[in-house]
Amino acid sequence: METLIEIQDMCKVYNPGENEVRALDHVDVTIKEKEFVAIIGHSGSGKSTLMNMLGCLDIPTSGSYFLHGKDVSALSDDELSDIRNIEIGFIFQGFNLIQNLTAYENVELPLIYRGLSKRERHELSIKALDKVGLAKRMTHKPAEMSGGQQQRVAIARAIAQAPPVILADEPTGNLDSASTREIMGILRELHEEGRTVILITHDDEIAAQAKRVIKIKDGKVEADFMREEL
Repeated sequence: METLIEIQDMCKVYNPGENEVRALDHVDVTIKEKEFVAIIGHSGSGKSTLMNMLGCLDIPTSGSYFLHGKDVSALSDDELSDIRNIEIGFIFQGFNLIQNLTAYENVELPLIYRGLSKRERHELSIKALDKVGLAKRMTHKPAEMSGGQQQRVAIARAIAQAPPVILADEPTGNLDSASTREIMGILRELHEEGRTVILITHDDEIAAQAKRVIKIKDGKVEADFMREEL
């Protein structure tokens, strides 16, 4: 498999000086295409900061981040925005749905920003909602749906234009056990179809469903292993 992500000697420092906080402290991580990776750590470990770097939502204080061989750590905000739009599908713990839009409209909205035609948007939105089992709920608004259904809408939005990378930040954190199983099943399916899935979690049971686990502690990589090694 080709190398998808390569992080070299990355640091992220907040409040430089006497009271500085090293959220990431000389981190090296390589992720290949089509991997299913869980990044696990307790609150304050640095895992969310690492997710922000991987998702081009923030830039490091020092070090390099190569995505598909391109150094993205020195790009402009507009260039980072383009990469987020094309390369990465985001799934967040809080769903981040727009409450006054239907499920269909929530999925379609990012496709409008990407300049797709109405027909293309329609086809991709319907296909994505069908994939997560919500074709019959597409006219419902978030308030009319369960937490699990809202997260499935968020997944449909993330996968509608088939980005190569799915970045899921605590995607089951607000869900009951049945909805958690549904969401993890969808993520496994996406991986089996050839997507790279990167899952951020504090939950050992969720992390155990990935093929590879990277443990973060105090801003450093504490462990990095394939699940078979256990």
